[in-house]
This record gives sequence, C-alpha cells and structure tokens, in this order.
Amino acid sequence: MLIPELSAYLTSLGGGEYKGLIIALFTCTALLSRPFSGKLADTVGRVPVMMFGGVVCIICSLLYPLLTSVSGFLLLRLMHGFSTGFTPTGLTAYLSDIIPAHKRGEAMGMLGTAGSVGMAAGPAIGGVIANQFSLNSLFYTSSLFGFISIIILLSIKETLSNKKQFSRTSLKLKQKDLFEPLVLVPCIIMLLSAYAYGAAFTLLPDLGDYVGIKNKGLLFTFLTVASLAVRLIAGKASDHFGRANILKVSTMLIALGMLVIGLGSTPAHIMIGVSIYGMAQGMTSPTLFAWATDLSDENFKGRGISSLYIFMEAGIGIGALCSGFIYANNPKNLFLSFAICSSFSVVAFLYLMFVKRAEKITI
Repeated sequence: MLIPELSAYLTSLGGGEYKGLIIALFTCTALLSRPFSGKLADTVGRVPVMMFGGVVCIICSLLYPLLTSVSGFLLLRLMHGFSTGFTPTGLTAYLSDIIPAHKRGEAMGMLGTAGSVGMAAGPAIGGVIANQFSLNSLFYTSSLFGFISIIILLSIKETLSNKKQFSRTSLKLKQKDLFEPLVLVPCIIMLLSAYAYGAAFTLLPDLGDYVGIKNKGLLFTFLTVASLAVRLIAGKASDHFGRANILKVSTMLIALGMLVIGLGSTPAHIMIGVSIYGMAQGMTSPTLFAWATDLSDENFKGRGISSLYIFMEAGIGIGALCSGFIYANNPKNLFLSFAICSSFSVVAFLYLMFVKRAEKITI
C-alpha cells in the first residue's frame, strides 16, 4: 500500500535525492534482523516471531504522520524493516512444519499467492486512499491491516515442539547462527535475481510518471497479478521437474522483463515488461524457498530460511541503492538501470547452468 506513494511523499518533504533509501533502508534492517528471527523461530517459536513483525508494522505506520522531517522519515523506513525481518521468517518456517516435503513447492506457491493478492490489492487501494483522502489516512489504514494480522495470529497454534522461553541469551548469536552453508546455491541465485526487485520498486513510480501513468499503483498491481497467475503452477512444477530447472526459465524471464521495461516509452510497453517480470518473480520466489527448505537441517529450518532472506534483502537493498544512484532523477538513465538488472539475472542463469550441485528434493 505504501511503496507507490512514498517516492512522491519523500520528495514533498524535501528529500527527493534520497529515493534510493526508501527501499534500501527498509531492507537493510530486514537483512540485519534475519539471523535473530531465524534463531528465535527455532527456539522461542514461529508464532512469536510472526507477531513481533506485525507489531512493528502497526507502530511504524502510526508514526509516519508524526515524523514529517526527511531524517524522521528515513529513520522510520529503517525501523519498519523489522516487520519484514521477522514475520516472513516465522511464517515460512511455520508452513514448512505443517506441509509434507513432496508438496513443499506447491505450498510455497500458495503462500506466495496469498502474498501476491495483498501486493496486487495494496498499491491500487493505497493509491485510491491517498488520492481521495490523504497520505495520513493511508498510513492509518496500513496500521489497521497490521492489527488485523495480529488478531489472526492469536488463533494459531505453535508448531515448534521444543520451544523455549525468551531470554536475553536468545538474542546472542554464534557464528553458526549467521548463515546456513547448506543453502548457499539458492542464496546466490536469490541475491542475483533480487537486485531487479529492489530496482523495480525504486524506479517504477518515476518511470510511471515519465510515461504518463497517473495511478502509479497500477504498475505494481500488474506486477503482482502476473506473479499471482503463475505461482501455484510454478511451485507444483518445481516439485515435479526440479528447482534448478524452473529457475533457469525464471531467471531468463527476469532478464527479458527488465530489458522490455528499460526500453519502454509508452504505458502499454511498460505494462508488458512489468507483466513479464511479474511472471518471472512468481516462478522464482516459491521455487527458491522450497529449495532452501529442502536443503536445510530439519532442526534448524528457521536458520536456513533466514539465510535465504538475508541474501534476498541484500539483493533488494543493493538493487534499490545502486539503481537510485545510477538513475539520479534523470530519465535518460532509466535504460541503463534496468539493463544492469537484466545482466545480473543472466549471471544467475549461467551459474545454474555451470555449477553442479545435487538437489535434495523429496518427491
């Protein structure tokens, strides 16, 4: 809901040159919090980790209307990242607990589908609320949705069997808590492919303005609807044909989508490119999460999942920061920004082609 409007909002505060930080700061905190959320999900429980992220979402959304300086806004973006750093880690671990291994790809596709419904509706609804009412109304609505998620979580039973009480020692990290080496291959693919995600969410609002799209949320709606359309199919396909084979297709689609967007000069052209990228993203995400869960130690699935999220946040953050720097508020630089995204995805494809690593998939 918030992302399509934040670029213009930051500009109105006098911080237009910091657009690249809107996503980068958010993902930085999410990245740094992943080892903690992974360890807590494996010790304290999946549900408390999910609830903490929801509480952060509520508080930060309520504070946006109060902290109206550029520094205050950027601080909130930094703090808001804890919501993404915690909730998805607990959620993915929870799902892996209750789904049989041979249906893991399909289940991750369903989880992604649920997220895509929210991501498709959110920008469109957010644009209407911001245009018809106010940005403050948008922030309050975001907080309300966070509150509803907490209410839902209160009815969910914990799936971690040997959970422990939270204590200060729960936050002490050992070297093994920082990264799960078993999931290195999907992590590298995630890093390379997520760069495009960070760039797209940073640049699409300005690109929409440049080609004359008034409701910038529609770009994100097209992206997420396209992603939604293929997630279930892609998840099941990865269960049947293998994770790497599906990723070879999706990484090349990312490369194609980024080039089409970068070359776009009309709303229709941009929408086609965004839809191609959305389908590629819908194939990539559930496949990578299923693969990481396949490879993770059964007793430390939270750590394996958090490791993948760390590389995801790193890719998104680097993509947002670098693309914002390369773009520099100059539409002439848009093609270069998206071409770089395309090249990283080609590297991911080549890595899958030449790196030999057995897939551990139970079918």
